[in-house]
Amino acid sequence: MPANPLLAPSAAPVATGAIRAAFLNVKDAAEYLGLSPHTLYVWRHRRQGPPSFRMGPRGRVMYRREVLDAWIREQEQADSRSNTVLNPVSATPQQRFSRTANA
Repeated sequence: MPANPLLAPSAAPVATGAIRAAFLNVKDAAEYLGLSPHTLYVWRHRRQGPPSFRMGPRGRVMYRREVLDAWIREQEQADSRSNTVLNPVSATPQQRFSRTANA
């Protein structure tokens, strides 16, 4: 069973030489993230997902592998299941304001 790149991107086994490159095209970035290329195109159009840029005379959409890794870490930190600080169960209950206290 192959390792999930979303869980440990730096420890994931690398199948192709393209994944080892510093810059990844949409297809390789999608493979690296375990997503479809269409998902990355939609996210780019909506200005969501990992940062990308255009490179070269033909303006190919590219991703930096180190930025993809950082983006994955940001996603983990923003998820309450991975970040116990954000877990609503561990939050202290808020006091409710009583309307009848001063009446």
